[in-house]
Amino acid sequence: MKAFLVALLAAVLCAQPASSLFCYICENEHSNWNCLKSYKCKDHENFCTTTYSSAGLGKDAGHRITKKCSQDCPETNVNFGVAAFSTKCCTTSLCNFSGATSVKTSYAVMLLGIAASLVCAIRAGL
Repeated sequence: MKAFLVALLAAVLCAQPASSLFCYICENEHSNWNCLKSYKCKDHENFCTTTYSSAGLGKDAGHRITKKCSQDCPETNVNFGVAAFSTKCCTTSLCNFSGATSVKTSYAVMLLGIAASLVCAIRAGL
C-alpha cells in the first residue's frame, strides 16, 4: 500500500499543470463569420474576450469585432449615442463564439444630441 501511495504522489508531483484554454481570435473584422479561427492561449491568459464596437446610423453604421485571449478581464459597456463600445469576457474554451453583445445605439441620446445641436444653431443665428 505504501508503494502505491508513493507512486501516486510521484505521479501527481511530476504532472504539469493543464492550461488548455482555447479562444476564437480575430482583429477588427466586419463579421463574426471572420472570427472563427481558434487559438491556444498562453499559460498566463485566463480569459477569452470579445470586443464589439459600432458607430454611425442606418446604412452608414459600421461594426467591428475583435476576439482574443487575455490575461485580465476588461469588461466595458460604453455608449455615446451614435457610437458604442463593449467588451465581454468568459473563461471556458471557445466560449467567445458569438459576436452578439448588448451594445445598442441609444436613440434617446441621439435625439438629445440632435436637439442640442439645433438649439445651438438657432442661437448662433444659422
